[in-house]
Amino acid sequence: MEFIILILAGVLFATAIYNLLQKQLLRLVIGSVLLSHGAHLFILTMGELKRGNPPILTDGVNDYSDPLPQALILTSIVISFGITSLLLVLAYRAANENNTDNMEQLRGNDNE
Repeated sequence: MEFIILILAGVLFATAIYNLLQKQLLRLVIGSVLLSHGAHLFILTMGELKRGNPPILTDGVNDYSDPLPQALILTSIVISFGITSLLLVLAYRAANENNTDNMEQLRGNDNE
């Protein structure tokens, strides 16, 4: 199971890098979202996917699941949601002000 999730995280990283190297602003935002989702899966997998009781201290239970990876992922999801909304607003504003979302035209090159 962990191997499949690691492959999925690798695919997400690869598609994120591909989208980050594109010229459209929306693809840059999509690439950053995919990169954060790949990181979430990677953190979850490195925290070992083990089944156990909830991390509530009771008598007679020895096998608990580790709550730290879930807490880290929850924090990371909130941060990535804020960064994604900021990037979407900045991309929308830049596209409206300059009437384009192409990075080559936004840089001011005279080639196009």
